[in-house]
Amino acid sequence: MDAPSSFQTPLHPRLNDDEFRELASLDSCSVANAIERFNLQLRNEGFTEGALTCRFPQLPPMLGYAFTLQVRSSAPPTKGRLFFENTLWWDALLAIPAPRILVIQDMDRLPGAGALIGDVHAEILQKLGCVGLMTNGAVRDLPRVEPLKFQMYSATLSVSHSYSHIVHIGTQVQIGGLEIHAGDLLHGDCHGVVRVPSELAGRIPKTARALREKELIISSYCESPDFSIEGLRLLLNS
Repeated sequence: MDAPSSFQTPLHPRLNDDEFRELASLDSCSVANAIERFNLQLRNEGFTEGALTCRFPQLPPMLGYAFTLQVRSSAPPTKGRLFFENTLWWDALLAIPAPRILVIQDMDRLPGAGALIGDVHAEILQKLGCVGLMTNGAVRDLPRVEPLKFQMYSATLSVSHSYSHIVHIGTQVQIGGLEIHAGDLLHGDCHGVVRVPSELAGRIPKTARALREKELIISSYCESPDFSIEGLRLLLNS
């Protein structure tokens, strides 16, 4: 396992409180729409694909800074401790700005042999400033985690911890087709998770509001007695 001392705190600009609240108030589709307007990346990049399930879709949007782990679950560690006996990585987690999102890549050939996080560790993570987690592996204890309002995205569920143990701390990971680095700003809701480019984060809310206003105008026109195909074409191109 990488020692926490090898972890370097990422140098990402952090949003101020007002910017953070504005961004957190948006749904993830609006965030994705706004990012597209800046043409900073390809439109098929920067978000999770269908491999992940949002376990608590009724919760409000999740916004936080990523902390990354790589783990294995299917066999005992060759050295070091199991995940549940190892707390050294907490120091590296706390080097990331709050609120935090734990991002866990299960490196096994068939991810999900063991559930990395259940109710006890969800409570611990909340105390460490985390608002949710993402993993291509498994989670468990959903009925006991749900009242905590701690969001979880996972590819599967498991009844067992199995041999969960950390192999790397703070490295680049890939979850649901999305590449994530420690310190990345992530926005998630029932639709999935979006990586928010740091250089755009403060500009996303204004752009998202303008796009939503345009959508409402289109919806209103579709319900209007004056609706026509030609009028709709003009409106869409305006």
